[in-house]
Amino acid sequence: MNRKSSVARKAPAEPAIEVMLTLMRAARAIEDRFEAALAKVDLSGPKFGALSVLVKAGEPLSLGDLAAKLTCVRSNITQLVDRLAADGLVRRVNDPHDRRGKRAAITALGVKRRVAGAQAIAKIEKELGAAMSGLDHAALKRVLETFK
Repeated sequence: MNRKSSVARKAPAEPAIEVMLTLMRAARAIEDRFEAALAKVDLSGPKFGALSVLVKAGEPLSLGDLAAKLTCVRSNITQLVDRLAADGLVRRVNDPHDRRGKRAAITALGVKRRVAGAQAIAKIEKELGAAMSGLDHAALKRVLETFK
């Protein structure tokens, strides 16, 4: 047996790389569960995010402000608001400060759907909380926030 073949078969992984790969797999799994839960109430992650921002704002937002709060580009927000409007979850209203501008305003159905989404997500949070019951949550949060 030569050295090359034994190294190629089973190279020891570096601990930091293993942690990062495990973290990425966990993030994908959590996102999949998040999306599946939201799909049950006819939402997606981006739709839920936009509705949440609008609820928190308490007033219609310009598409630019909505894009900034969701950290995405304006063209993506336009498409997202189009989909939300088609679903009856938001409506476009005139911007009182800009004759040409439009703002996104959440509808009563949008508020109702956002509440349903939050309830679906709360179930996942409860499951994750049980799985992480022995961890130091504050320490984990500090570590994960370094990646922002």
